[in-house]
Amino acid sequence: MEVLFLGTSSMVPTKQRNHSGILLTHKAENILMDCGEGTQRQIKIAGVKPAKITRLLISHWHGDHVFGIPGLMSTMGADKESILLRIYGPPGTKKYLEHLFQSFAAKDIITHEIHEVKEGIIAETEEFILSAHRLQHSVPCFGYSFQEKDRLRIDVVKAKKLGLTEGPALGELQQGKDITVKGKKISAEEVTYLVPGKKVSYIADTVPCEGANKLAENADLLISEGTHLDEIKEKTEKYMHLTVKQAALIASENISKKLVITHLSQRYKSSADIITEARTYFDNAIVAEDFMKVKI
Repeated sequence: MEVLFLGTSSMVPTKQRNHSGILLTHKAENILMDCGEGTQRQIKIAGVKPAKITRLLISHWHGDHVFGIPGLMSTMGADKESILLRIYGPPGTKKYLEHLFQSFAAKDIITHEIHEVKEGIIAETEEFILSAHRLQHSVPCFGYSFQEKDRLRIDVVKAKKLGLTEGPALGELQQGKDITVKGKKISAEEVTYLVPGKKVSYIADTVPCEGANKLAENADLLISEGTHLDEIKEKTEKYMHLTVKQAALIASENISKKLVITHLSQRYKSSADIITEARTYFDNAIVAEDFMKVKI
């Protein structure tokens, strides 16, 4: 699993930072979290095919998180390899998308389905669960978590001792099924071990709230906005955002393993003070940069 940061600025982009956009890749799934202006260009620069995006998670409908959507969906629709795009967003998402496509001569929009989310699980496959948690911002806003399901792995040493080296038998054991080989019954428990699934969460624009805590709880990777340093927290609170300190405390208090700060104000020309403040309250913190990749 890998996370690619396509845009790490807040309301105003800078020469170094594009508007919000984060791509999570897990096997055949490419999940785009928010799609600010210029996101499809960032995708191209990163060497990712837009047509490969499978899901779009919209946190809220402020422009810096959504202005890139119509362009991206047009490009995807024009690509013959495009597949169905599943879109998730807060109540009102259907209306906003309709208005977007009425504002220009829409052409080649990719086939898509829209899900207006509520608190809790919003999608589930054999391999993962997607959940949404309500945040507190000036408009309806949700954060999202991607939770891998626990899976079985083959203990190669034990398997070899039983004469199992390859073939469908190992596949059945890995699915938790008992098998019989040459008249001998072998249980999955004998030759497998459990690998806990990883959790990746995204806290978009918000003030400290219960939804943010739920997203951060036991996250292997917590991606959180941290728009300002705490020295101007009154300004941050006015616009209903998190300071870097608040994001770090949310990570620390909810036992996250790693924190990435994003959605930085244009006022910060360097990330040095950001990382200093974050690590004062949570040791394993880094600051996102455009095109940065994090493997989980």
